Amino acid sequence: MKISPIIAALILTASSALAKPPQPEPFGRTPEGVAVDSYTLSNAKGVRLRAITYGAIVVSLETPDRTGKTADIVLGYKTLDEYIKDTPYFGAIVGRYGNRIAGGKFSLAGKTYSLATNNDPAGVKCSLHGGLKGFDKVVWKGEGVEKKGAQGVRFEYVSKDGEEGYPGNLNLKVTYWLTDSSDWEVEYEATSDKATPLNVTQHSYFNLAGEGNGDILAHELTLHAKRFTPVTAGLIPTGELAPVQGTPLDFTAPHAIGARIGAENEQLKFGGGYDHNWVLDSQNGSLAPAAKVLEPSSGRVLEVLTTEPGIQFYCGNFLDGSLVGKAGKAYQRRSGFCLETQHYPDSPNQPKFPDTILRPGQTYKSTTVFRFRTDTTGSKGDRL
Repeated sequence: MKISPIIAALILTASSALAKPPQPEPFGRTPEGVAVDSYTLSNAKGVRLRAITYGAIVVSLETPDRTGKTADIVLGYKTLDEYIKDTPYFGAIVGRYGNRIAGGKFSLAGKTYSLATNNDPAGVKCSLHGGLKGFDKVVWKGEGVEKKGAQGVRFEYVSKDGEEGYPGNLNLKVTYWLTDSSDWEVEYEATSDKATPLNVTQHSYFNLAGEGNGDILAHELTLHAKRFTPVTAGLIPTGELAPVQGTPLDFTAPHAIGARIGAENEQLKFGGGYDHNWVLDSQNGSLAPAAKVLEPSSGRVLEVLTTEPGIQFYCGNFLDGSLVGKAGKAYQRRSGFCLETQHYPDSPNQPKFPDTILRPGQTYKSTTVFRFRTDTTGSKGDRL
């Protein structure tokens, strides 16, 4: 039986009006005995997002394919213990500074700060994703929230002055919204009582065919970026903004992720594949298209919009089959990809890069939208 557009609209309006803020459910306890909760967001179109207060991690994200069949499209684990034991930042918020800071050092107002060096590509030490205990490894305060046309969960965390070597007491709020139109909106807001570098991002690994369902090499990627930031063997930017034209890093038109990943190219060699920051075409701080990914077999489409100037595309080069996911399947190399909206890596040491210093009296705000739809024609898609 067909439902008229008018009746469908009335049903959707009624369901939105009756929506309640999601309530916390137990997800386990840390070794220190701290309780961790989960919050589940859902809409009438079959999209369901579940996130936990440990690391503000998205543990599952279910979306329908072109036939209406639902699958979980993010990599992750079933239990809190697994996230605590070993995770390559599955689904987490990372910071205080996402991505790399060269040598684990930066200078600010004439003072040099030292951070933990928890990563060493090609033997070159750096600080990665906030250090030994970044935002992905702490318990946040969670609260279910709602607004017209969306359910949400707001996570709050206070990073103390000196935590992981960073200056200033940082008050950070991250809100996940799932809208009736199947947008996952991520809103960031922060203040600090001392000047501090800040670069926070969401680190979900996607596989639009379903987590544990093979590699992501057939996914077709478009990036709204004519330039990228080349890196050294240690994956630290050289400071150059180089054109992608004529290189395997050119995704200004759609390409399968695996089509050129094995090309003879120094940048691909350094990253073991794609693991680079692209300079987005829009640099004015407004919400603008950043990326689009199509998985041909399912028809699932992911679009990314952001207010950030850059996006890190990482295609799971360091996954090696040693981690077993929610469906009981080992995550092999390149079984997921990340699209981390961000400021550029190592910006505190790169004076030509956009500024990442949050100062007292300022409010940091940033928004990223992950938009889900399906492709039913092979070239055009319909929103879920």
